[in-house]
Amino acid sequence: MTGTYPTSLGVSTVEGISLFGEDLTRDLIGKVSFGHLAYRLITLAEPTDAQARVFEAVLVALADHGFTPTAIAARLTYLSAPESIQGALAAGLLGGGSRFLGVSEDTGAFLAAALATASPTTDADYDALARQAITERRAAGGLVPGLGHHLHKQGDPRSPVLIAIAREEGQYGPHLALFEAVGRVAPEVLGRSLPLNGAGTCGAVLADLGLPLPMLRGWCCWPGVPGCSGTSPRRSAARSRTTSSTRSSHTPSTSTPGPAARFPACRGLGAARGDYWGVWSAWVGG
Repeated sequence: MTGTYPTSLGVSTVEGISLFGEDLTRDLIGKVSFGHLAYRLITLAEPTDAQARVFEAVLVALADHGFTPTAIAARLTYLSAPESIQGALAAGLLGGGSRFLGVSEDTGAFLAAALATASPTTDADYDALARQAITERRAAGGLVPGLGHHLHKQGDPRSPVLIAIAREEGQYGPHLALFEAVGRVAPEVLGRSLPLNGAGTCGAVLADLGLPLPMLRGWCCWPGVPGCSGTSPRRSAARSRTTSSTRSSHTPSTSTPGPAARFPACRGLGAARGDYWGVWSAWVGG
C-alpha cells in the first residue's frame, strides 16, 4: 500500500530524516535551538522569535538551582545504581509534585479556572478576581499555588525577570496579569505577605503562551533533566578540573537557613555519623 498521509512524527527513509515535513539535516540541525524545536513539538506550531525567547527563558529559570528533593533523589539512586544514569534521572523526575516541578501546572490551572469566570480588563478588575479566587481557594482548604517560597522570603529573583521578558516580547497576557494581581491582594486576604515564586510565574508565562495546561508539569520536568544529571559524581569529577576563574563563588548568608532547616525530613539521615549536613552536601554538591 502506497500513498501520503499527514503526521507530526518524524519519518526516516533510506535517504534521510524529515520532521514536520522538513529535512532534519538541511532545515533544522544547526538552524534552530532545542527550545524552538521543543515548542514546535509541543504545540505543532512554529514559534515566533518572541515566543521562543520567552519559552526558553522559562526552561532556564527552572533548571538546576540547588539542594532540592528531586536532585537528592537522583543522586541517591545514582549512588545505588551508577550503571543506570537514566534510572537516577527518572527517580528525580518522579519526585516532581505540588511542591517541586508541579507548582507551574497548578498555578496555570488555578489562574485559568479563575479567568474562565470573568473577563477582566483593568487592574481593578484583576484585583477583584484575584481576591475572589484566593478567598474561594482558602475556603476550600487549599493553598494558593505560586505564592510563597521556602528561601526567597522577600521575593523570588526569577519572577520580575520573567515578567519583564514576557512584556518585552509582547507575550504578557491575562494569566500573568492575574498572577501579579494575586501578589498584590494576597496580603489583605491572607493577612501576610508572600512572594510570587518563580515556578508559579513560569506557569503563568506558559499559560499565556497557549501551552495546554494538563501538560505543563511534563514540560517543567525538562529542565530538571540536566539539573538532576548534574548531581552525579561525573559532574563532580569534571568540576574538580575546572579552573578557579570559571567557578562561581558563593558565601552563605548567616541569615539564610541551611538545607536541614529548609527540609526537616532530611535531619535524621546522617544522624548515625553526627554530620548529616556534611554527608548530604558532599553527595549533592560533589
